[in-house]
Amino acid sequence: MRRLWMSLLLVPVMVAAVASAAWASPAAPAARTAPAARTALAAPAAAARALQPGMKGPAVKALQRRLAALKYYPGAIDGRFGTNTLEAVWAFYEAQGMTPHNYVSKAMNWRLAHPRAPKVLVKHGAANRIEVSLYREILVLYRNNKVQLISHVSTGGHYHYCSPGGGCGYAVTPTGNFRTVVFMRGWVHVPLGEMFNPVFFIGTAFAIHGDTDVPLAPVSHGCVRIPMDIANFFHKLVKVPGEPVYIR
Repeated sequence: MRRLWMSLLLVPVMVAAVASAAWASPAAPAARTAPAARTALAAPAAAARALQPGMKGPAVKALQRRLAALKYYPGAIDGRFGTNTLEAVWAFYEAQGMTPHNYVSKAMNWRLAHPRAPKVLVKHGAANRIEVSLYREILVLYRNNKVQLISHVSTGGHYHYCSPGGGCGYAVTPTGNFRTVVFMRGWVHVPLGEMFNPVFFIGTAFAIHGDTDVPLAPVSHGCVRIPMDIANFFHKLVKVPGEPVYIR
């Protein structure tokens, strides 16, 4: 739900250019009281020339192309390291089982050339499906059992809250097998705030929706938050109603 947001190569630029060529190789199968959960680390001061938010140039464009080829969404392939690219970097770290950083670490640089496919949560699940990993905080969209999109998410923050309209609850994202129910366009007002382009999977209470605040920590009231740029088109990639949603 709506909250204002915002608060990669730990190597010289010359090495970054070499790494970019490596990425071109074939891919491997491919308010809220926020808990004190994981927080991405910024690049050390000594690595001022490393790829990180605010930078631009051919090395950033190569990174964006590589992430897009692996089905992450870095935004426009424009050579500018902005919010969309950072969120794609987070998603890559998470899908690879690595600790997220706000820059491309040496380990991530190597993994970009040797990526692992996201771990399948439900064996023999539907060929077209949405899988949400609460442990890794990622969403993976499959089409014909092939990855079409991998996104960073923020899920239930595991804290107690009370609604302004009355009633209290515990912020947890339910696990289980669900199906998309309905899509609502634009900002939708609900008792606990706002959702952008929500795709509901439990009545009109729990949804996969866009938000201006999708931090690394799980901080939602229970919904699955996705970045705003992805929320602009996510509903066009899934069947509503009826798309299987597996949350584990």
